[in-house]
Amino acid sequence: MATKRDYYEVLGVAKDASQEDIKKAYRSLAKKYHPDISKEPNANEKFAEIQVAYDCLSDPEKRSNYDKFGTEDVNQGFGGQGFDGFSGFGGFEDIFSSFFGGGSRSKSGPTRGRDIEQEVTLTFEEACYGVKKEIKFARFDTCTKCGGTGAYSKNDISTCSRCSGRGRVITVQNTILGQMRSESECPECRGTGKKITKACPDCNGQGRKRVSKNIEVNIPAGIDNDQTIRVAGEGEAGTRGGTQGDLFVHVTVKDHEFFVRDGNNILLELPITFSQAALGDTIEVKTIHGPVKMNIKPGTQTGDKYRLADKGIDNKITRKLGHQIVIVKVITPTNLTSKQKELFKELSKTDETSGNNIFDRIKKFFKK
Repeated sequence: MATKRDYYEVLGVAKDASQEDIKKAYRSLAKKYHPDISKEPNANEKFAEIQVAYDCLSDPEKRSNYDKFGTEDVNQGFGGQGFDGFSGFGGFEDIFSSFFGGGSRSKSGPTRGRDIEQEVTLTFEEACYGVKKEIKFARFDTCTKCGGTGAYSKNDISTCSRCSGRGRVITVQNTILGQMRSESECPECRGTGKKITKACPDCNGQGRKRVSKNIEVNIPAGIDNDQTIRVAGEGEAGTRGGTQGDLFVHVTVKDHEFFVRDGNNILLELPITFSQAALGDTIEVKTIHGPVKMNIKPGTQTGDKYRLADKGIDNKITRKLGHQIVIVKVITPTNLTSKQKELFKELSKTDETSGNNIFDRIKKFFKK
């Protein structure tokens, strides 16, 4: 039998990796080997292996048990090797069961379906305004032919004879401590209490089948890079009547050519000419809400900031409206004509305290 690969090796992380590192590694590998998009020849096997490893390492209890005993099963911590040299015990719970009449934790009840993680990339504008995106992925859904029973028909379901429908069996072992009793999941029916005599042909008796889904997800205005949207009930179907898992959509936002986001505010570096900075001007500025007129004050310097109130992101998540902050950058003129050079030479000789005279001369020049 093939040896199971180390879960940390599967995800490519160190054994002391944080939960965030494990999550990032899983997301990267899941995207690479997803059966619907991957062209790798072993994509299905790799994707399944990645899912199993992440299911264990993302659960603190399972991960702790795996680190200690090499298995994620919290009931199997001392299984196989025994305890204090005595083989045959299934763990502490089975030992306590024999003394106090209790049972091991049951796994035969309803099991919630696995959550699914997907990625979506948005433009800067889509993140600002909000958008509806179609997310395509594969998941296990309840088989529509058998309704999740796994049987060809209702007549093909019978009570398990080994456990009499309880889903649990009691095992008696003779040890040096005396007769020990332990309770565990029935191996015949796997804890369901039922036996299927004829399996459903569509799902091969599993009660679930893998299908491709297209889900339209509403992305709210104001969503930011690396944020996640939870879509309840769009994960995989549960087993034994368990609830459906959830779909988690991780958002990546592309950079904009001019705008930079700062919370709900938008920053824009605006180049202006030397004359506009010196004399002042009224210019049209682009915002995500459309063009806006903005007054440049005379004497404006590089780095001066102008606030366009309520022209930032209208965040539907936080219900707060940001502003647009315009950061001025004065462009030093180059390639001057001989006439322009003469004027600047004349200005350089003027007393800097006579600011009004300088502005008058510049205005006169630019009106020519």
